[in-house]
Amino acid sequence: MAATQASLLLQKQLTDLYKTPVDGFSAGLVDESNVFEWSVTIMGPADTPYEGGFFNAIMSFPSNYPNSPPTVRFTSEMWHPNVYSDGKVCISILHAPGDDPNGYELASERWSPVHTVCI
Repeated sequence: MAATQASLLLQKQLTDLYKTPVDGFSAGLVDESNVFEWSVTIMGPADTPYEGGFFNAIMSFPSNYPNSPPTVRFTSEMWHPNVYSDGKVCISILHAPGDDPNGYELASERWSPVHTVCI
């Protein structure tokens, strides 16, 4: 998928997110001229140690999105076993599609081009 198609898809997904917000999550562009970098805020879910927290992150999308996954990096201080000390998130769904070369994840747990920002 060319960058133009990726940018159109990302703009549509951002517009859809504005029209139908997801509880506990908000997003916008870091820079209005770059649809490939989003500033997101995640509100800590109730009944968790994160309840009441507001956690900021940057989602960066590759030019071949949705064939490759975005990266997510928290800019707020965050402790979680799937968040590195630099804020980068490491979870299966954000790993490249296909078989895991290390054999830890099933292909079905990894990124798929059918995923969107919200799923």
